[in-house]
Amino acid sequence: MSEHTLLLRSYHNLSCLVPSLSLFSPSPPIQISLSPSLSLHYTTPIYIYHHHTRHRYYRAVPKTDKITTFSSIPLPLLTVARIFRMVVAAGSKFNLRRGNSGSCSSHNNVVINDCDGGEFSRINKSGCYSSMVEVDKDPSCVSFTTFNILAPIYKRIDPQNQGVRESDCRSFWLARNQRILDSLLSESSSIMCLQEFWVGNEELVHMYEERLGDAGYQLFKLARTNNRGDGLLTAIRKDHLSIVNYRELLFNDCGDRVAQLLHVQSVNPILQNQKDSLNQEFLIVNTHLLFPHDSSLSIVRLDQVYQILEYVERYQRENRLKPMPIILCGDWNGSKRGHVYKFLRSQGFISSYDIANQYTDSYADAHKWVSHRNHRGNICGVDFIWLCNPNQARKPMKTSWAEAVFSILKFQLRKASLSEDDAFTFLKGDNCADSVTYFSFSEALRKVKLIGVPYGLCFQQLQDLWNQVDVDGNGVIDFEKFKQKIWNSTCSEHVCMEDSNTEQEHEAVGFKVKNAMLFPREMEKGLWPEDYSLSDHARLTCVFSPAKMSCSSL
Repeated sequence: MSEHTLLLRSYHNLSCLVPSLSLFSPSPPIQISLSPSLSLHYTTPIYIYHHHTRHRYYRAVPKTDKITTFSSIPLPLLTVARIFRMVVAAGSKFNLRRGNSGSCSSHNNVVINDCDGGEFSRINKSGCYSSMVEVDKDPSCVSFTTFNILAPIYKRIDPQNQGVRESDCRSFWLARNQRILDSLLSESSSIMCLQEFWVGNEELVHMYEERLGDAGYQLFKLARTNNRGDGLLTAIRKDHLSIVNYRELLFNDCGDRVAQLLHVQSVNPILQNQKDSLNQEFLIVNTHLLFPHDSSLSIVRLDQVYQILEYVERYQRENRLKPMPIILCGDWNGSKRGHVYKFLRSQGFISSYDIANQYTDSYADAHKWVSHRNHRGNICGVDFIWLCNPNQARKPMKTSWAEAVFSILKFQLRKASLSEDDAFTFLKGDNCADSVTYFSFSEALRKVKLIGVPYGLCFQQLQDLWNQVDVDGNGVIDFEKFKQKIWNSTCSEHVCMEDSNTEQEHEAVGFKVKNAMLFPREMEKGLWPEDYSLSDHARLTCVFSPAKMSCSSL
């Protein structure tokens, strides 16, 4: 018998140790033991009832000497892990890693692989592992998780009464958030970026601070303005990264949205040789953009992203930072077909999940995956981990911004079934000459509600927009200029860094996308699992590895 053995003389013993579980067996006593390789041995069938999910039973399939599969309906990974921790002596090591899909069964399983050192992974219905954490991976890799955890003040729990929210039922939100924490800690990412964190509830805040703090994370919270009740939480693993600086950005707009900026540095050198070593630095942003309730809010959403990038550029300039990667995490409330996506692409950012899965910006790839089911019942992909490497040149932001605004204008005109010629006629208005003037341009934008509304363009933005088109400053836009600068303007083409004068270039360290995964895994196929209840968003995790690259100074 293994030295790591637990004798359960009654069912009561286990349920006292793990209150959320009850154990049933036809013939006690039950003997559970773990071999040095962490294979599970036991002598009788075990039936487990999990109180958080109620009326669901879990069955461990017995074998004569040992089992490697714990067959079940979804069981929180850390709940099972707690059982094993009670059995395994301190210092025994569990390696959590993404396993070989070829060895997965078609059921929901927790698998303990019989191999040297032992592995503990979670498998979901689709037969794929739901955790991609690799404890024994290259320590230079950095993992990011972004997750909108659906604040209890927004979660509707009664279809017949939309006014009833989960925040009214403590046991509901407490159990769900414990499972969210189980999910997050099963990944143990280097960086966790959470949105809709219920900052207004002290008990929930304390729960996250305690569990994440005990797991070695440093937490940064930021509430939305005007006491909205929710906000952002960013957690950094202290054994992976150190904080160089932390900043907060308040948009002070109609959505009361905010953003966090963190400047971090790797604790351990990522690249080293006999002469020197290098600790990687990078910038992280966590944010949650306004939901596009109607088209008039497109400008607000675009302005929020513009402010973020402008703030990051200013921080880099003021602190005279060397070129480094920029990672934007969050709920962007817009899909790959949206104006925000195209604007970020024009600024040199790539969607890490799409790169990992070799998806393009094409329409065919736009709906391959989903990450959110909104309050209207629509499913779409809105959660992104954006990466901009230091060798990636970007268009001037005002140019990209103008292109994005013209894209919104073109969308509005096409929605009204206007052709290219009709659109030019609309913009020139009553002007007798065959050209668009500043006055007629302003009136046209007023008619499509891009100006003259509470959340439209301000006067300075209108001037900037006009100047981007009237490049020769003659005060008019002819048809050719209209086609080139407005109708055929695009912000979907990003600028690539070209090798030029090598004397002005130097070596920097960026990131290469190593892997990315959505959980639940069905969402990677564009499907929303009806039994998913953690949130109305998927959890997105990406792993980056450092990569040397040549780039120019800012």
